Amino acid sequence: MKAEIISIGDEILIGQIVNTNAAWMSTELNNAGFEVVRISTIPDKKDDIILAINNAAKKADVILLTGGLGPTNDDITKKTLCEYFNTELAFNESAFQQIKTLFGARGFEVTELNRKQAELPKSCTSIANFNGTARGMWFNKKGKIIVSMPGVPFEMKPMMTDFVIPKLKKHFDTPAILHKTILTQGKGESFLAEIIKDWENELPKNIKLAYLPQPGIVRLRLSAKGEDGEILSKQVETEIDKLKNIIPEYIFGYDDDKLEKIVGELLKERKKTLSTAESCTGGYISHLITSISGSSEYYLGSVISYANEIKENILGVSKQSIIEHGVVSRQVVTEMAKGVQEKLNTDYSIAVSGIAGPTGGSVEKPVGTTWIAIATPEKVVAKKFLFGEHRERNIRKTALMALDMLRKEILLDEG
Repeated sequence: MKAEIISIGDEILIGQIVNTNAAWMSTELNNAGFEVVRISTIPDKKDDIILAINNAAKKADVILLTGGLGPTNDDITKKTLCEYFNTELAFNESAFQQIKTLFGARGFEVTELNRKQAELPKSCTSIANFNGTARGMWFNKKGKIIVSMPGVPFEMKPMMTDFVIPKLKKHFDTPAILHKTILTQGKGESFLAEIIKDWENELPKNIKLAYLPQPGIVRLRLSAKGEDGEILSKQVETEIDKLKNIIPEYIFGYDDDKLEKIVGELLKERKKTLSTAESCTGGYISHLITSISGSSEYYLGSVISYANEIKENILGVSKQSIIEHGVVSRQVVTEMAKGVQEKLNTDYSIAVSGIAGPTGGSVEKPVGTTWIAIATPEKVVAKKFLFGEHRERNIRKTALMALDMLRKEILLDEG
């Protein structure tokens, strides 16, 4: 079944707020077996709302609207829906009692404006709102389901999960849909596509692959459709097992996994410690590591050695190494990794030095040139990368590559 999402609100169109509702609703609808065919954003104007619904009804079986249900004059969705469905507003006692209860719990008096929130179109099925005053409204017109909900996320989301999705699934016979995302690091989208092209071409017809690249990571999303969710799950797992045999070194997790959390769990399980020496990333690796709750169990600290003097005086990098090879070199980054490992007395360390850009590059070392070193209890591994010309992307790519190099070294030490 096909669905369309219509977001109503001038505040979205002028960029005052980001439309996170539509992304969340799309995920919920997809998981419930509905194909979202279009997402649109329109102003708080009667003609635009009516036109958007009419256009959506040409393609979609389900039309979900959010926004414009407040008590003030600029919120016109309810009145517009009355006109569209040729009905009128009527006082709903149940809705009013819920508003009174909500206001009473907060110590507020119900005003006349709030009382008007209990007026709903006669032809709708009302949807309870336990987090606000604007009720949702469910309409059925010639087999098309139109649902209007508040734009406030913490009011809309419970309506979707507790009422709208279950009722839609009862109303329509939807297929089982399964999404599984494989997280990869270390190869760009086009290079990865070349490596796995035979596997991709041999996927069953009911399983589609999408490439979702971002700086430092390529997500491979498998989307499967069928009648039986259990069969789909086994089918997808079979394909993932095949992929793991093709690119085992690039897969680090699935779905919402984070590289920094995976590395942390590996360190915690083995009771090992980590330190970092950062130059071009300026503390970003430390930020990722410490964004994970419980990271104090394995992460001891960092030296942000942006200046050469810090590399020499704190980390013990040889001045001769800097003169002969430059700060962006195997020699220097290796000495940085050893220096912070010894200084903070950790089992592992990460060290990075690079030219983040957009200035500072040369013919020999263009912008994006980066050296990463991983010190283990037994050795130091250092690798050179060329990440590109965009500063923020270079910092992100460097951090993720460093974490993945560490992940692989920890697993190698285990085996």
